[in-house]
Order: sequence, then C-alpha cells, then structure tokens
Amino acid sequence: MRIAIAQLNYHIGNFAGNLQKMRDAIDIARQQQADLICFAELAVCGYPPRDFLDFDDFIDLAEEAIHSLAALSVDMAILVGAPCRNPEIEGKDLYNSAYFLAEGKIQYIQHKTLLPTYDVFDEYRYFQPASKYQTVEFKGKRIALSICEDIWNVGNENPLYTICPLDEIMHEKPDVIINLSASPFSYKQAEERIRVIRANVERYRIPLFYINHVGAQTELLFDGGSVVMDPHGSVFSELPYFEECIQTVDLDDVMTGRAHTEQPKEKIALIHDALVMGLRNYFSKLGFSKAILGLSGGIDSAVTAALAVRALGQSRSPAF
Repeated sequence: MRIAIAQLNYHIGNFAGNLQKMRDAIDIARQQQADLICFAELAVCGYPPRDFLDFDDFIDLAEEAIHSLAALSVDMAILVGAPCRNPEIEGKDLYNSAYFLAEGKIQYIQHKTLLPTYDVFDEYRYFQPASKYQTVEFKGKRIALSICEDIWNVGNENPLYTICPLDEIMHEKPDVIINLSASPFSYKQAEERIRVIRANVERYRIPLFYINHVGAQTELLFDGGSVVMDPHGSVFSELPYFEECIQTVDLDDVMTGRAHTEQPKEKIALIHDALVMGLRNYFSKLGFSKAILGLSGGIDSAVTAALAVRALGQSRSPAF
C-alpha cells in the first residue's frame, strides 16, 4: 500500500481554498501512484477554528467539503480531518474527527479522544471526546486512526490523561498507525515530536505516519515536519519544515526500513524560518500588501527590517 502525506498550508474558514489545495494534492498523489492520501487535523476548515465552530453555517460548509472529497475517492482513498456533528443530545455538539473516504463515500469516522485545554489549546470547550474505536481495513491492511493529542499521552513520566486511545484498539492488531495533527511550532517541538512518535512506535511495534499542518494562522505557527517512523523506532522520512510537501511512501518499504531522511533541527535556523513564514502568511491570508517599518537604528530594528524584507520583499517593506 502506497500512502501519500499531504503537508499543506490551510486557511481558517476558507473552505473553497482549502478544498482546492486538497484537490491539487490528490492529483499529485495520483501521479505518485498513491493508494491513500492523508491530510491533517481539521484540514477542511483550518486549525484552530475556535468560535467559528459555534455557527451551523460553518459546520454545513465543512460537511459539503467532505462530500466533495468523498466524490474524489473512487480510485484512491482519502483520510482528512474535519468537525463532525454529535448525533446524541448528551455532550458537546461536535467531534474533532478523521474521515476515511473510499469508493466515493464516507467509510468510517474516528473521533479524537484527548482534547487539550492547556497552552494555546481549548478543544474541550467545543468537542466531545471519543468513546468508540476500531481499525479501518484497506488494501489488506488494518489502519489505526488517531488525532494529534491522542498519541501524546505515551512516553510521559507525568501523563495528563488516564487513557491512551491506541491501547483501546490494539486487540484488533493494526498494521499501521496514522495520526492527523495540528502541532504548533516551538524551537523544541521538532525534537519532542520525534520523541513522542518513537515512544508510540516502541509501545505498539508498528509503523506510524504523522501528518502535520504547515503555515501560520495569525499568532500560531505550524512547522510541518510530518514524520514516517518504521516499526523499529527509526525515522524513515521526515518532511521539510515550513514548506508544503506531498510525499508518497510504500508501506512495505517502511516495514523494512529501507530509507531514512531526517531534517536538521538547528535552533536559530528554525526560529528564523518560523518568523519569515509567519510574517509572509499573516500578510497574505489577511490581504495586506505592504508593511511600513519605523526603525531606530538598533540591532532589534535591523533584525525586524531583515525579516520583513525576506518575508515580503524589499519593495513591500519601506522604512522610515
């Protein structure tokens, strides 16, 4: 089975734009002869959607996008994150979900269990945690689906939660874990991400595909760095930081660990690239065309000017 990772830069609430990005990625994945393409957590609407989730029209648009993607899944399966309405009266109105689309329709929906409420996260305000788990069978393989925080309780000396969701599904003997994520950037996060993924692989002894967002959403930066780890705990492939990328790998190759590509994680370079990406995305997504800089002549002003020019171009960053 050939699995494509689509590491894309989404725009919150821009359903048409996000859907077009995914359509383009699907075309590329077809050219790469993928059997399954995977998009990130809440990719359909962008992350974090926050109070937009309280509007029915917003959820309607998310559902329309899912059905549009399902129509494209006739010859290649699609795994994508989106909000999902809770049909039960009890509990929150929505789930944070991973949709498995194949043969032109929704085949299975896995909801997220662990809903973080620390740091920049406030997911339990909007979402109901999952209570049911099962694998998805595709191309003769059993796939365990999980979403971001669901793997982060493993390998911690002081875990935040009383459950590890993947423990609940291991009796079905999955062949691979796929995790859809929206993991914000910090200069330490790249190494921490590898540590957590490795802890899960060592616990379950099966390969793990980790699909992350890339791009800026106002104050939040997402660095990409999606990972494929083989069942021995070695990085098979790590996608670039701060860049969109579509990469297809063969699961059989991952099982044997035939290739290893890991990105450099130098602190200053990561911070620099994060700032440039953040500035560029802030301007492009909000429709701004020019920045006016007031500079004092100190080192902080010099750094600000250099970053603005690298992000926007000299002609769009006049100074006084």
